[in-house]
Amino acid sequence: MKKKQKIAAVLDFLFMLLLGLIMVFPLFWMARSSLMTQSEIFRKPMQWLPKIAQWKNYADIMTMRPFARWMCNSAFIVFFNVIGTMLTSSMAAFAFARINFRGKNVVFAMVMAAMMIPSATLLIPQFMIWKALKGIDTYAPLILGAFGASGFYTFMLRQFYKGIPMDMDEAARIDGASPLDIYLKIIIPLSKAPLVTVAIFTFTSFWNDFMGPLIYLSSEEKYTAALGLRSFIGMYTGQWHYLMAASTVLVIPVIILFAFCQKIFINGINLSGGLKG
Repeated sequence: MKKKQKIAAVLDFLFMLLLGLIMVFPLFWMARSSLMTQSEIFRKPMQWLPKIAQWKNYADIMTMRPFARWMCNSAFIVFFNVIGTMLTSSMAAFAFARINFRGKNVVFAMVMAAMMIPSATLLIPQFMIWKALKGIDTYAPLILGAFGASGFYTFMLRQFYKGIPMDMDEAARIDGASPLDIYLKIIIPLSKAPLVTVAIFTFTSFWNDFMGPLIYLSSEEKYTAALGLRSFIGMYTGQWHYLMAASTVLVIPVIILFAFCQKIFINGINLSGGLKG
């Protein structure tokens, strides 16, 4: 029996190792290509590592296009989206999980139903609304929506908040605490892991967002990094060493964020994923 368990454990390890290598290989290929010359990338047989690391590829992409400005634009949009999503989604989740009011279940069902609507069907109506409001070629359409609470993150945080004993709220009310006091002094301090999870998801989503900036932004100086990368591809098609360098720069912030917040992120997924019922 123990021998079978050991064999099963080894097979599991080998399978996970293979799966990990398959997932990491594209990142490796992108990073090594960013340090190569054009001829080295397509040399046959395949050259796994550059003979001389071409670090100047990274300097070149910053001078060819205003990539640094585009990165700053993305950071600006992501910052407000993270703040807005965490604030409004946590407040909505608190209301659905901890406050009793008439029609709560109906409103929550409507929020869940809205999540079922394909986002593509809303693109034209939203564009027409922002055009009427003169919001085209501004960051308003890319930021203000985050302050309307996300249905998915509201649901996720609600699941976590329902796992917190209601006795804490009742004890706070006896001491004269208002719902806002309970939210700020009890719920938020206990919500570190799920809120960090929401922040990571939001950061990744808006950092990599291409469709939104493509629809609403027309001025090149306002481009985000993702949209700017597509412009870079269109302008320098075939210069793969530059394209891979630009792609690597775009990926690095996401990797760094996940590396520093990995434990909190996984813990937040476990706490918010309904494991508590």
